[in-house]
Amino acid sequence: MIEQSTIQFLKDLEKNNNRDWFNDNRKSYELARDNFSSFIEELIIDIQKMDKFITDATPKNTIFRIFKDVRFSKNKDPYKTHFGASISRGGRKSEYPGYYIHIKPNGGNFIGGGIYHAQPAVLNSIRNEIAYNAQNFDELISNKDFVKAFGELEGDKLSRPPKGFDKEHPAIEHIKRKDFLMMHQVDDKFITQPKFNRYCIEQFVKMKPLNEFFRGPVYDVLESND
Repeated sequence: MIEQSTIQFLKDLEKNNNRDWFNDNRKSYELARDNFSSFIEELIIDIQKMDKFITDATPKNTIFRIFKDVRFSKNKDPYKTHFGASISRGGRKSEYPGYYIHIKPNGGNFIGGGIYHAQPAVLNSIRNEIAYNAQNFDELISNKDFVKAFGELEGDKLSRPPKGFDKEHPAIEHIKRKDFLMMHQVDDKFITQPKFNRYCIEQFVKMKPLNEFFRGPVYDVLESND
């Protein structure tokens, strides 16, 4: 489980986001990092029981580094103030949809999944799949349990229909999407409870059908490139 000390470290880091403080508190960071890594290791095992497609995922290749790349950012704070992991087939760099967890105290915790910033060929393949199977897609995102858990899909979207797609298509608003994100907010007080792991799996189960919908068009592109 995620320890209260891990949450406290992130809270302290948010107030002291500088290299001197971080170096002075490196031991606290390492303990928090290792605690999150242990949680993710257990979570991966449970995800793989729930979704056999998730292979080659480890804490090392799913957890994002806490160090920020500030070269092109206006915000020059050197560290992220959250822990995150993207659990997909092959890890966080995979093009396949997977399951995401984001731990950020003071209201920023969420469980997520879906497609984020796909490469153009993959995105086009997904759009074609939605256009061809619009009714199936609509049934998935309008399912009662899905809507209760995630509401509407989130993420960036084009202002106009992408090239090659009919602007009158009934699913055009979804075809215009650049991201297909499922997000479920989690209260701070729930993060450190022993049942949080099980709660994550319960939400991931609700994501799985839509992730499976996306896997076909993603696989078509990745397989053709092999």
